[in-house]
Amino acid sequence: MESHNSKLLPCCRFDIFLKMIDRPQHIPEEYLELTIPVVKEFAGWRADRFVAHKIPRLSRNKVQRILKSLAFDQTGKPIKPNRMLRTDDVVILYKEPPDEPEVCKDIQIIYEDDWYIAVDKPPRLPVHPTAKYLKNTLTYLLEEMYGAKNRPQLVHRLDAETSGIVLCGKTLDSERAAKGLFARRKVQKEYLAIIDGFLEPEKGRIEAPISPDPTTIIKARMWTGDPEGLPALTEYETLKKSDTRSLLLMKPRTGRQHQLRVHLRHMGHIIVGDKLYAEDPELFLDYMQEGLSDSIITRAGHFRQALHAHKLRFCHPFTGEETEILSPLPADMQPLLI
Repeated sequence: MESHNSKLLPCCRFDIFLKMIDRPQHIPEEYLELTIPVVKEFAGWRADRFVAHKIPRLSRNKVQRILKSLAFDQTGKPIKPNRMLRTDDVVILYKEPPDEPEVCKDIQIIYEDDWYIAVDKPPRLPVHPTAKYLKNTLTYLLEEMYGAKNRPQLVHRLDAETSGIVLCGKTLDSERAAKGLFARRKVQKEYLAIIDGFLEPEKGRIEAPISPDPTTIIKARMWTGDPEGLPALTEYETLKKSDTRSLLLMKPRTGRQHQLRVHLRHMGHIIVGDKLYAEDPELFLDYMQEGLSDSIITRAGHFRQALHAHKLRFCHPFTGEETEILSPLPADMQPLLI
């Protein structure tokens, strides 16, 4: 058995984090390696109880199967279900990776200099790992392209369904500098959105506070119904119309959660394909139950929300030059205006 004495990484949610160290030879390379430090409050707990507490989504039978042959301490000694844990023990688990939903992995580098790259992210590609996605994420794809040590770090993020520009820093200094620009609202962002209907006037401002929506059981949903919410401002312009839909250029001047989608809902319009803010209150819940079925796509009007991060403009923190990055309207959104 090989020794597990590599330096531990900082903890993340639930004190569980991916930890890349040598593993026992019988553990397949694709298995996830999870490390759980045992702090003082859990000293004296049985290993099976401790793991079930730390990873509550695992069934009791699954916990027992993992502890039977896929659990070790920091010395490489197997951990059995009835082992009494001590303070400063480390429980190392190996878990078969979940079946991840298929995504488009065709990411394009549309800007690069000595400090930054900008990626044109396809729709439905998550930027960070989630409960369902690990390898099918932008961060993982960048690691495959550049290697773990040289992977560019995301400066900001987009929702999985939103396509378009994601800026990444090549170094810690460049990442911090760009994040500072975003935090100080020194980055001008422009989005393209296709909505059902037409905004009146065709060009204007939407100014309405945003806060969590207390009227729904869906925790992620925001609204503009609380005058004490966070101030939010969006500028918009109608670029093109079809018989029933509009293509909008949208410029968020603040950075609130779901700002563009919430502000459009405030104006009585929905981005085509948006399931969370759809007029049909059951659509999002049905989507969570069914997944992206044909009926969900039909009801939503598109397989994803028709929102695209089209432009970033900022003063480059290292060259001082005005920098503009563009991504055109993606192919999947173009037929929505016909």
